[in-house]
Amino acid sequence: MIRKGKLIVLSLFLFFHFFLEAQPVKGTLLYNWTDPTLESSAQYGNIYNEVWGFEINGNEYAVIGSTEGTHFINVTNPENAKEDFFIQGASHGPHIIHRDYHDFKGYLYAVSDEDTGVDKSSLQIIDLTKLPEEIEVVYDSRDRIRKAHNIFIDSSESRLYACAVKNGDDPYSPLRIYDISDPINPTLLESYKNGIAGVSIGHVHDTYVKNNIAYLNAGFDGLLIVDFSDVSNPIILSHLLGTDYPESGYNHSGWLSQDGNYYYFADETWGTKMKVYDVSDPTNILLVATFDAGNESPFSIPHNQIVSCDYLFTSYYYDGLQVFNIQDPTNPIRILFYPTTTKTPTSSYEGAWGVYPFLPSGNILVSDMQNGLFIIRKFADYCTPSATDEQIVADLKINIFPNPNTGTFKIQSEEKIKRFKLYNITGSLVFESGEFVDHEFQMNHISPGIYFAELNIGTYRIVEKIVIEK
Repeated sequence: MIRKGKLIVLSLFLFFHFFLEAQPVKGTLLYNWTDPTLESSAQYGNIYNEVWGFEINGNEYAVIGSTEGTHFINVTNPENAKEDFFIQGASHGPHIIHRDYHDFKGYLYAVSDEDTGVDKSSLQIIDLTKLPEEIEVVYDSRDRIRKAHNIFIDSSESRLYACAVKNGDDPYSPLRIYDISDPINPTLLESYKNGIAGVSIGHVHDTYVKNNIAYLNAGFDGLLIVDFSDVSNPIILSHLLGTDYPESGYNHSGWLSQDGNYYYFADETWGTKMKVYDVSDPTNILLVATFDAGNESPFSIPHNQIVSCDYLFTSYYYDGLQVFNIQDPTNPIRILFYPTTTKTPTSSYEGAWGVYPFLPSGNILVSDMQNGLFIIRKFADYCTPSATDEQIVADLKINIFPNPNTGTFKIQSEEKIKRFKLYNITGSLVFESGEFVDHEFQMNHISPGIYFAELNIGTYRIVEKIVIEK
């Protein structure tokens, strides 16, 4: 694969049928949902916060939090998305900044990180199985979790991890782990009030967990990788302090690659880049790349990120949605973006908060703190990790025929080709055209030989060899 910005020597194409190269393009907005009746938070002026999603009974839903509660937006037909249900938070109003969500076995778990002395927050568990007809809150109590900044469910082990959590009137804990094998009856397994395995941790902001191995984004305490197989005796596999890696700040959140070999994380600190660590040996992790949204503003700042197959989806505050191709983890390439806000970057927190790319349709959900839910059209069949470049080209259904030819040939595609360039074997441009879907080209004037057709389609640049014989 030839990366953007590198010299292309077309004679090398003699050894390849084609190549693909993703290019940064603006995503296509299918719908933007907002509710003008909602009030904003007093501290940051945000109406909305986290976004999540799920599919059930043939319907796709977006879940977006607000100062008032949890909104269920039916996005099955994204151009006509609508709010089907709303669940008011146990605590609601302008003091609310954060909500967080995760689903498990047909239930949605919802928490908030704020409440007041009178208006207490809670853990809400919502039964989704009867959608689209109805939803039901089957658990709403502060006994187990009153407030939590974030939650994550390790579905392989039926465990819920609550970060920066309080339950009932108990003191704060950086981390608690609950057994949710009975989904509506969470059982506390362990609370880490006084640190983890002898390491003092004042705060766990977020976490990613798979098969009991947790990647703890611990704010100014850095990043920890911990084996929680035995919750009573966790084992710290690695601990990165802020002084251990470049572009460090407030270690905010991250996501593991599908193969489990790389961890992508962000420091919620203005002007810092995102990081990629090789974690194939979790006891000896190695920095392999840093990257950003390509904005030179000192106030550019990432927030949340999710990996889906070979792509990293990031809600990047002022820079909106940012999508990176991570087929080569050492060289993430920005391929798609969507600006959810027009606000000028400052030393505040505004713009894209959360992202969710796992809907079966492939459409991408993004929440913006001020502007609500954005539904961005899928840009490719991106969740096919075993797909070869040949399969991708086959999916795009590009056909050049006849080939070889005498100078007259057709190019057909199911999707619009944005640009077509024809190069000779020396790399000289001999022809260029604009947009088309099906078109016949007559080039009887050019000499016989091997040529290369460069086709820009969707987010890909595809090169096919054309042989002209006379």
